[in-house]
Amino acid sequence: MAEDVQGGPQGPDFAKGGGMLPAIAQDAQSGEVLMMAYMNEESYAETLSSGRAVYFSRSRNKLWRKGEESGNVQHVREIYLDCDADTILLKVEQVGGAACHAGYRSCFYRQVTPDGLRVVADRVFDPDEVYKRK
Repeated sequence: MAEDVQGGPQGPDFAKGGGMLPAIAQDAQSGEVLMMAYMNEESYAETLSSGRAVYFSRSRNKLWRKGEESGNVQHVREIYLDCDADTILLKVEQVGGAACHAGYRSCFYRQVTPDGLRVVADRVFDPDEVYKRK
């Protein structure tokens, strides 16, 4: 793998994560953390070539093209790697207002309190309607 001017890897080191690395999606304008998912080499390569966020769904064991069902796609504006090249940060433009499959702008819509979880955001869409769940 090629190295950058600091002597580190040129791209993500997927070997460190057994072929899969955490990927954080952050709103490119506001800095709000929208979600965390996983990427493998194939999803990372498609993200680079398409400019749209593509993740790997561990539950479905396949590529997950963000927004393919909901229309809430993520246009990638910038990509960063952490110092160990084993975590990916995508700065994105979130189309449709919601990154979360539960209908919230961010997947981090619940706050931990001494009394338990508290929802601290409003739903942007109804997931039953968007995903046509039965």
